[in-house]
Amino acid sequence: MRRTLALLAAAALLLGGCGGTKPATQPSASSAAAFPATAGGVTLTQRPAHIVSLSPTATEMLFAIGAGGQVTAVDDQSDYPAQAPKSALSGFKPNAEAIAAKSPDLVVISDDTNKIKDQLTQLKIPVYQAAAAKTIDDTYAQLLDLGRLTGHLTEAGSQAQQIKDQLAGLVKAAPARAKQLSYYYELDPTLYSVTSKTFIGSLFTMIGLRNIADGAGATGGGYPQLSAEAVIQANPDLIFLADTVCCKQSLDTVKARAGWGGLTAVRTGQVVALNDSIASRWGPRVVELVKAITDAVAKVG
Repeated sequence: MRRTLALLAAAALLLGGCGGTKPATQPSASSAAAFPATAGGVTLTQRPAHIVSLSPTATEMLFAIGAGGQVTAVDDQSDYPAQAPKSALSGFKPNAEAIAAKSPDLVVISDDTNKIKDQLTQLKIPVYQAAAAKTIDDTYAQLLDLGRLTGHLTEAGSQAQQIKDQLAGLVKAAPARAKQLSYYYELDPTLYSVTSKTFIGSLFTMIGLRNIADGAGATGGGYPQLSAEAVIQANPDLIFLADTVCCKQSLDTVKARAGWGGLTAVRTGQVVALNDSIASRWGPRVVELVKAITDAVAKVG
């Protein structure tokens, strides 16, 4: 199952806080005046009041920009924030009839699985696609798009700027090193990883780390499966586990793998347990992920 999720990450990554979660109950005069609004090929004539989100990252974004009160249903993987109206809807296997039954005036998706966008469009339901980010700029662009479509453009701009400022602060505070540190990022125990060309990999590049998977990224769309021998030979300074919740991986389980006990990261205890959800999304909580990276780097002797 986790291998399937790792492969899906190549298309959707299924990677500071998430501010502005107070829902707006009534549209202000300024937000009403912002319509019609166009973003991402979608035009809305009025402020949507029944939004369905089929993307956990989009769900986080919507609540972060103050549009949570307009969200009436989210997919079964949207586990944050706690007040998100979780439902049985699936983003992996979307069902047009089930989605339409929620009477949405806007649907937000990440992947266009089963051509769900065309199916919903034929039902006269507007669909905005927030595809998996490739760079942090994609995060900012999606926040602004969602802000424009929901009547929360000002809040979205503030949220994007907050993320920019927090990331800049973390990068600036990261300790300079004479020797570049190397890392291995694990998506699942079968050793699927990410290269620097992915969204997740770009965050590590911001901190100045060297990715041991970069040489194996010719196939897999930036999400190669490494061999145990390749990881052992690379001997990374840091190991980041994005499979702690799904697959119960930890320093102890990594240490128990044949030949891994002697790795520098294992011997020095630099095996970092990440929250799977935060590590797979590209929304406001990306700040938490980068902070986990910089905290780990600061601990390396």
